[in-house]
Amino acid sequence: MNREERVLRALLSAYGQTYAEEAGITLKDTPQPLYRLLVLALLLSARIRASVAVAAAQALHEDRLDSPRRMADAGWQQRVDALGRGGYRRYDERIATQLGDGAELLLERWAGDLRRLHEEAHGDAGALRRLLQEEPGIGPAGADIFLREAQHVWPELAPYLDGKALDGARRLGLPEDPEKLTRLAGDVEPAALAAALVRAALDKEVAEDCLRRAG
Repeated sequence: MNREERVLRALLSAYGQTYAEEAGITLKDTPQPLYRLLVLALLLSARIRASVAVAAAQALHEDRLDSPRRMADAGWQQRVDALGRGGYRRYDERIATQLGDGAELLLERWAGDLRRLHEEAHGDAGALRRLLQEEPGIGPAGADIFLREAQHVWPELAPYLDGKALDGARRLGLPEDPEKLTRLAGDVEPAALAAALVRAALDKEVAEDCLRRAG
């Protein structure tokens, strides 16, 4: 096993959990898990710690705000309160508005089902990325977060390793080419690979820990 393989093994063994898994989302190609992933992507795309975004996504789920209809029907204050319980206070009022507006758009445009968005894009990553950004609060970063995780259930996207994931590869001294990284990872789920690389990009200590353990 060469050094690149050791580094990647250390990374994946310690940090290979997807953000959906961390948030308690069992990702399937069905409306509710895909919507919960979209909400998580919106929360993660703000300038806030990932752990806080995950906690806020869980709090929204605990309040049953886990479908476009329930999110749209909930009052703005209910959304703010759920975000606050998750510790998501810096952007809570703006995000609460975006969640409501986004749910309404999703219901009107795609009948509340992100699989319809997927069909409209014909599974093309670029088209998906553009359509996702029609959702209030979902910019390029949020669309990338969603697609990195969604490749688990939409495998035609794989390997979806965007610029943030490749930043992590660079920090670890790994190849900055998605195909090479995928081959190096072997049978590892591409979504898990992407999440691990993003954690290395976001946290210097993650990268240093992996490099140290790889020897």
